[in-house]
Amino acid sequence: MAAEQEAVSNKRVILSNYVTGFPKESDMKITSGSIKLKVAEGSKDTVLLKNLYLSCDPYMRWRMSKLDRPSFVDSFHPGEVSSSRPIS
Repeated sequence: MAAEQEAVSNKRVILSNYVTGFPKESDMKITSGSIKLKVAEGSKDTVLLKNLYLSCDPYMRWRMSKLDRPSFVDSFHPGEVSSSRPIS
């Protein structure tokens, strides 16, 4: 029998514009949606997670700007979910 999946609400912070200088609230937007949690078959465990703060470290600031040269990782793209995949 396959593991049960439960849909839960999810909020994401999405880059709406490339950043120049320090990030501003207007450079990002909060979107809502839902995700499916995979629960191990037979599990009765419950997980509750609430993020109180979202931090932006210097590495992320660099990826929020539009890069004009090749790099080992790509810039974040406005309107898309951020990822850590390398450039192919």
